[in-house]
Amino acid sequence: MTTMTNASVREFKMPDVGEGLTEAEILKWYVQPGDTVTDGQVVCEVETAKAAVELPIPYDGVVRALHFPEGTTVDVGTSIIAVDVSGGAAPATEAPAPAAEPEPVPEEPVAGPAARQPVLVGYGVATSSTRRRPRKPAAPDAAAQQAAVAVQQELNGHAPAAPAAGAPRPLAKPPVRKLAKDLGVDLASVTPTGPDGIITREDVHAAVAAAPQAAPETAAPAAVTAPAPVAAPASSDTARETRIPVKGVRKATAAAMVGSAFTAPHVTEFVTVDVTRTMKLVEELKQDKEFAGLRVNPLLLIAKALLVAIRRNPDINASWDEAAQEIVVKHYVNLGIAAATPRGLIVPNIKDAHAKTLPQLAESLGELVSTAREGKTSPAAMQGGTVTITNVGVFGVDTGTPILNPGESAILAVGAIKPQPWVHKGKVKPRQVTTLALSFDHRLVDGELGSKVLADVAAILEQPKRLITWA
Repeated sequence: MTTMTNASVREFKMPDVGEGLTEAEILKWYVQPGDTVTDGQVVCEVETAKAAVELPIPYDGVVRALHFPEGTTVDVGTSIIAVDVSGGAAPATEAPAPAAEPEPVPEEPVAGPAARQPVLVGYGVATSSTRRRPRKPAAPDAAAQQAAVAVQQELNGHAPAAPAAGAPRPLAKPPVRKLAKDLGVDLASVTPTGPDGIITREDVHAAVAAAPQAAPETAAPAAVTAPAPVAAPASSDTARETRIPVKGVRKATAAAMVGSAFTAPHVTEFVTVDVTRTMKLVEELKQDKEFAGLRVNPLLLIAKALLVAIRRNPDINASWDEAAQEIVVKHYVNLGIAAATPRGLIVPNIKDAHAKTLPQLAESLGELVSTAREGKTSPAAMQGGTVTITNVGVFGVDTGTPILNPGESAILAVGAIKPQPWVHKGKVKPRQVTTLALSFDHRLVDGELGSKVLADVAAILEQPKRLITWA
């Protein structure tokens, strides 16, 4: 999204990087005023209510202004950066060019479509045969060198202290850069251990552990720049409270949970079940060659059990259309998995999970979890879910009363699996036991239907051979 403010300066607006999103927070600027940018170059990273996304610029030029600092939440359609596309020299505030290179940068037309970088959001970069305007004939060599230096400075990044000329920008994924920023770690000082010299989360934590004396020095400026609570009551000890702005994923989660809790009448049912045979099957599948390289855990069989229960009771896989006063029964299952990430709770879903074999489901679950942990879950991956599983057992919790994901009619909570005394074949024996909780929307799911679904899931986990007989 761009706007022409005069003959040479274009205003790049915050795009809608999801479906219907209204705002996004600027996490990181990768350019500064005076930098030269090229078509398709990433200029900033933004965080929406659903994901962190890098934004590319759709034209060539020189950055004239950044309209918002990092950490600012900006409405979609608001200009965030101004770029001079006339091809003129950078502003006078730009750092002077170093000594001349052995070979000056040649004057070439803009690269054709084959050299374009892929655009990561929902607008395209039109193919154009337009050539840049000729540089001023007075000093062509100096202008070419100046543009080359600007590009190199952008590639090197902009640390608080000016980096040395030619110093390579540290390689790290956006979540790792954010972690380093939060911990006050300079990525240039971190020794990478990842493939191709990429800095990992472990590298950042290792850098913090290796320099314990530097922590107070980096923490102090953060405390100074933190916004003071304006309307907070008078207190002699302001360090006893911390105010955290509600934005991004937390803001979206809060709105969704409030909307769901006060729109859909929730009913939650519980069942405690012996899953000893399921746990034995998990161990056997780990040794199966069909699952080589795949992560096999109890969640995989619980997910499959829920899918079979939905096949037996398809009316549970539906949604309530208030506007049309209709119940919409879905003939597909997009299985959501609630995931706790550093950015907050997200619920990506596995598309058409009902059609996947057990190995395919294991592969999809592994990809979903790893992508969520890296903070790379796309907005599309969190849309269109039909039913959800939340595994509170990983935190040692026995059970809970989960709130429905908006637009869905059921959510299954799985508690901790642990040894408990259980009557088995007429004798009290230690067995692997867990508690399941199913919340459902009582507008379209009656108690009988909800009970049947929960009972089917429990029966499958107690006797996993039902995965075959009932499928």
